Amino acid sequence: MLDNAADKIVRQAFLFDFYGELLNEHQRSVYEAFVGDNLSLSEIAQENGVSRQSVHDLIKRCDGILEQYESKLHLVEKFQIMKQYIMRIQQITLNSKTSNELDEIREICERILLEL
Repeated sequence: MLDNAADKIVRQAFLFDFYGELLNEHQRSVYEAFVGDNLSLSEIAQENGVSRQSVHDLIKRCDGILEQYESKLHLVEKFQIMKQYIMRIQQITLNSKTSNELDEIREICERILLEL
């Protein structure tokens, strides 16, 4: 479970970035307004001429759809792992160049290549 509302929004943004094109046009538009543009449910409802509850239900449905894609494809998870590996490589190369650190860089590079 996510720790707070900010973590949830970040997760929703990642899921939308990776899988948003798989939503239909209406779902994508509403979800992007909520997650990307940070509009309230009421604002989105007013723009679309629907009830706040219908926007809420659509957002929940989209959350479920996007989570299903992630549970099958794991693209967000893999992206985050790759980002951690790359950040570690950067950290190692900024510090020193001992033989052990170069071995670690090679190992991390191998992990990245295996994931791709």
